[in-house]
Amino acid sequence: MTEKLGIYVALVTPYAKDGTLNPAAQVKLMERNLREGASGFFLGGSSAECWLLSHQERVEIFKTAVPFLSRTHLIAHVGANSTWEAIRFAQEAKALGYTMIAATPPQYYGYSPKEIASYYYDIYQATGLPVMVYNFPGNTHRDFNLEDPVYQKLFSSDAIWGIKHTNQVVYQLEQFMRLNPRLKLFNGYDETMIATMAYGCTGSIGSTFNCLLPHFEKIYHAFDEGRIEEARELQHKANAIMQAFCKVGLFPAVKYVCSTLGDDVGVPRRPFTPLTDEQKRYIDDVMDQYFVR
Repeated sequence: MTEKLGIYVALVTPYAKDGTLNPAAQVKLMERNLREGASGFFLGGSSAECWLLSHQERVEIFKTAVPFLSRTHLIAHVGANSTWEAIRFAQEAKALGYTMIAATPPQYYGYSPKEIASYYYDIYQATGLPVMVYNFPGNTHRDFNLEDPVYQKLFSSDAIWGIKHTNQVVYQLEQFMRLNPRLKLFNGYDETMIATMAYGCTGSIGSTFNCLLPHFEKIYHAFDEGRIEEARELQHKANAIMQAFCKVGLFPAVKYVCSTLGDDVGVPRRPFTPLTDEQKRYIDDVMDQYFVR
């Protein structure tokens, strides 16, 4: 049976009113998520606005979470557009005590499969830490063709320990599993959680878990315990909330709902824009209708 590791929060980055990092708010948010049942945290990823942060800010997020290393599972996202910077992130995370790292493939340039694979091999060889591949083709515009021998070798190697599958092509999960049954597979789209659990995902990593974790914990345990109809109904409600979040802006909505729960995490950095009062009322109504605490 595939090991199930549960729900990991793709942590948002809290900001102070002046736009700088707010470490105290990060700790407070992590404490709430742990009380709600989080199995771990994914730090410095898309939900953290990683591409809007400086190198040092991303490392500061890793540093702030260090006291949690002895209490829960932490995955540091070290992805960058250059191998050199990704290695720096990975080395700094390792020096802080992290043993699990993840990385998106490098973006923008049309790198060959060999170059993409070399990026992951280089991170592994420089740190001794295997990498979780953050598979997010909708944003990275990099799809892994598992019929390519280069990728077959990569995903069968010791360089890769898992996949964060932020890809609505759920079938690809089966391809990863058949290629290398040792891989730890995590769902990355909150909307597809029970579908990927049916395929054997070890868990889920998601942005809305910052503020909807009690609801998703109910989905996870209902499905895992065979209460399929209950899980399906809860997933339908969660997806209605997700649809509303995406309509007004996913990260602004997540941060707004966090604030209503008592965690002042600020608003996303520009070019994201904060929610209007009308959008906040809309999100409040949707939450009242569908959120199961």
